[in-house]
Amino acid sequence: MSRSIEDRLSELKIDLPTPPTPAANYLPFVQDGKTLYVSGQLPILDGTLLTGKLGHDLTVDEGAAAARACAINLIAQLHIACGGSFTGFDRVVKLTAFVNSTPDFTEQPKVVNGASDLMAQVFGAAGKHARSAVSAPALPFGVAVEIEGIFALK
Repeated sequence: MSRSIEDRLSELKIDLPTPPTPAANYLPFVQDGKTLYVSGQLPILDGTLLTGKLGHDLTVDEGAAAARACAINLIAQLHIACGGSFTGFDRVVKLTAFVNSTPDFTEQPKVVNGASDLMAQVFGAAGKHARSAVSAPALPFGVAVEIEGIFALK
């Protein structure tokens, strides 16, 4: 018998946070048919923004932890969009990640693995996705990473 998504989150000791209200004039997610588009999520962990720049004051591991925090917030938005459960979830389609990094930093994919690995741990085969990992010279509030997601619904 396969474990539920809720069981996997529990095993990983992840309590989904209440996502923050959008900081500007946009929606946290939009559903179009069976596709859910989740706005960029910031790395907020226990109420604290994870800030810094890769290649300057953050290590790849610290960046990956920030990407993981973004993924938790994406999952929290998905959970809300699905009405407080995951019964309407089908699969992760794509993550687009922006990494606050110096011009000479080239390990964005390793940073974003923090999010990709979590999606696979939580959703199993349905967590495998297409992905972009893009360098950005600055991100809102000085955060280390911002990630948006596209999900397929049943």
